[in-house]
Amino acid sequence: MTLFLLAIIFRVINLQYVQGDAYRKLAEELTVRQDTIYANKGNVYAADGNLLATSMSKFNIYMDLVTVDSQIFEENIVELSKELSKLLGRSAKYHQTRLRKAKNKKRRYFLIARNIGYTDYLKMKTFPIFKLGVYKGGFIAKHRTERAHPIGKIAERTIGYDDFRGEAGIEGAFADYMQGENGLRWEQKIAKNQWKPISDFNEKEPIDGHDIITTIDVNIQDITHHALLRKLEYFEADHGCAVVMETATGEIKAISNLGRTSKGKYYEKRNYAVWESHEPGSTFKLASLMAALDDKMIDTSTVVDTEKGRIFIHGSKVEDSHRGGYGKISAARAFEVSSNVGIVKLIKKHYDHQPEKFIEKLELYGFTNPIGFSIKGEGKPVVPKPSDKRWNKISLEWMSWGYGISITPMQTLMFYNAVANNGVMVKPRFIKELRRQDKTEKVFETIVVNPKIASDETLSKIRKVMENVVVRGTADNIYSPNFSMAGKTGTAKKFLQKHTDEDGKTVAAGYSNKHYVASFAGFFPAESPKYTCIVVIHDPKKEKGYYGATVAGPVFKEIAQKIYTTTPIDNQSVNDKVDFEEIQKEYLKYDKNLSKNYTEIPNVKGMSGMDALSLLENIGLKVKISGVGRVESQSLKKGEKLEKGKTITLKLS
Repeated sequence: MTLFLLAIIFRVINLQYVQGDAYRKLAEELTVRQDTIYANKGNVYAADGNLLATSMSKFNIYMDLVTVDSQIFEENIVELSKELSKLLGRSAKYHQTRLRKAKNKKRRYFLIARNIGYTDYLKMKTFPIFKLGVYKGGFIAKHRTERAHPIGKIAERTIGYDDFRGEAGIEGAFADYMQGENGLRWEQKIAKNQWKPISDFNEKEPIDGHDIITTIDVNIQDITHHALLRKLEYFEADHGCAVVMETATGEIKAISNLGRTSKGKYYEKRNYAVWESHEPGSTFKLASLMAALDDKMIDTSTVVDTEKGRIFIHGSKVEDSHRGGYGKISAARAFEVSSNVGIVKLIKKHYDHQPEKFIEKLELYGFTNPIGFSIKGEGKPVVPKPSDKRWNKISLEWMSWGYGISITPMQTLMFYNAVANNGVMVKPRFIKELRRQDKTEKVFETIVVNPKIASDETLSKIRKVMENVVVRGTADNIYSPNFSMAGKTGTAKKFLQKHTDEDGKTVAAGYSNKHYVASFAGFFPAESPKYTCIVVIHDPKKEKGYYGATVAGPVFKEIAQKIYTTTPIDNQSVNDKVDFEEIQKEYLKYDKNLSKNYTEIPNVKGMSGMDALSLLENIGLKVKISGVGRVESQSLKKGEKLEKGKTITLKLS
């Protein structure tokens, strides 16, 4: 018995004095923990300072009713309930009843509000009882951040993200720079899976990430997005992209990438302009004509016999869209009317015995290697060489009219831009500068890829025939006497692998007569280019149209036309009344709306998302947007009393 008592005494002494510190530390670890306060990512801005992406603070507010003294609770419950009613809605009686029930049940983690913003969080901290802090007032705030795009889904794929989905676009490319430094605070366990801060202050405050200033112009972006969207919807196309580039600097002023859902709606599905490498079709004829001109193989006046619009090369057919052909025409005219036979015959005659010389030109034009963007996922070009296994007897000829090769829309744009820029090829870029706390850390200058891709003589001739494509060629449907454009249409059949069609029949691999890629690339004004633009639309509904001039050309014209109107270039006057009266009315209506002194909620149904956003924010409302396009519905009804600071939700379609 004595030995048993001695053993107990030894055990008590050992636990209290020898192992006591360890057990006390373990107990503390079970009731206290270090909580990470995540830093806000840096913001992404448009070139004019508009926010494209930002981190918004959101708070869930809880109350520990056990820690609040009963006398303090009774003295302040009525006033607290009134303040909660003003901020959160519902009657003061409703809030008072909830709080009394929670107090009686000794709730330690009672939910007061979910997903409130930073401004409302600061207000709530001053409310009766809450202003006493964590331990006397029971005020518990759980903070998190959400990534928000103030202008909606526009350019979403290029702005990108860095989250559970991976790294994409600008945010993915500059993730480390934008991340910031996390803070920390200590929390104490108050119940199972329930924790509250030990003090009202953080042990370490988070430091927000660095900001990125992009080249995007919000006005041009909005114009480009809606011009592309309208044509995709009309032609029921699968997907498409449109990009506007500032000619001299290479700055991307707008980029829209829209893909179709199973329900027929469009959203920023993939960054097609950067990612999608495909056969370009007739827009590639510019490279073929320029190579032959610059190598002095031909002149624009060189005559080529297009015969009856159909020839066979080693058993493979080359055919013009114009039945019966064009007969004998000049090389310039062959380009203007996009004669496949004419271009193929010119390239075959002068490069068939020296294809390496033609490939050297394509390398000079930037087609053989990726551009090299910071943005991940750039498509790889495929340009066969005579030394490759895949090279065959018709590779050169097929390449000359845009088949048998694969390039991205951004590569085509960079090449066309060099033609517009007097032969100086500049790298397309999305970033102007990086900033830390409003101080510029790094400025991104224009990068010259090639100082001269062709002689001035060649460039002068090329630009003239490109202008004639719009004046009297395949794109004469977009011609306007009031402002000048130059470019080239493209219509390419899509190569499909072996598949089963809609009728359940097996279709062998080959070029489809049902699936096309329509495109248009060019610049404006034609005489002194300010912007270069490309539009590519995949799988338009054939019954409605599939040619580049019909599908993609009008998108290019609308973009150019609206840019001319909103930001006049070189003092060229625009008076295109037939197509433009409706647009002008919209601008005047918007300006009139904006100048009103509102006391009631206006009706914004039918307005473009960007116009509605600007109008509502200017009259003091907070705006949330879902979808793209025009306003279909608004959460605050027309005629309701305007309360500044209130949130209105717009649904776009």
